[in-house]
Amino acid sequence: MQSFVLSRDAAHLVILQRIELASPRLKKIRKLFGRYLFSRIFSKYLINPKVISYNYYNIMKNEFLTIKEFLNDNNKFLSIGSGMGGLEVIINNNFKESSFTMIERNFVSKKIRYGWDNKNSEAYNNFKLLEEFLQKNKIDQKKYEIIDYDKQKLPQRKFDVITSLYSLDFHYDFEIYRDYLSQSSNKNTAIIFDTIRPQFFKNIFKFVEIIKEDNNTLHKSKRIVCREFI
Repeated sequence: MQSFVLSRDAAHLVILQRIELASPRLKKIRKLFGRYLFSRIFSKYLINPKVISYNYYNIMKNEFLTIKEFLNDNNKFLSIGSGMGGLEVIINNNFKESSFTMIERNFVSKKIRYGWDNKNSEAYNNFKLLEEFLQKNKIDQKKYEIIDYDKQKLPQRKFDVITSLYSLDFHYDFEIYRDYLSQSSNKNTAIIFDTIRPQFFKNIFKFVEIIKEDNNTLHKSKRIVCREFI
């Protein structure tokens, strides 16, 4: 597989979730016409879903390679802010016995925002499209669950790997999920997320390691893997 099965509607959401997938032309249009029209119209109709699918696959493959060493078959995998689930598809292709829990929000904000959101109020997803994407890309329905952050209780069990790529502590404060992460992890759980303040987390976890440095993001973020709350 060198690309995903990706509908136009799903490709539209993927662009809102990962702005690096927008073409230079589309980014210029956003600046000219503003974020509302970009979010609602241009990022849906002025795209090539096949190109988006190919590029999204390669981005997710590279993300997978940064965390692969922390994964095993039979992992119980939790994703906070999973987006369209491209990373989960690639993990499933490589670790067939894994199971996936995805915490997301089931609405699309009217105007896209990139940056810090103290209230964690923004979202760019649709559960119907998310399920369609997962199933068309060969994740069995029995192997995943999608949790609506706004309407459902978060699952009360332990996970082997927890990821929140370019989401937790990148767009909203770690404290929103701190208690939940403590409850849903054990001393061996790998908790992986992106942050601009990796040293801060040495006061929270016994083990913190930088596994990726991203100098292409505005704030020069670091991807860290953490284990065992202090």
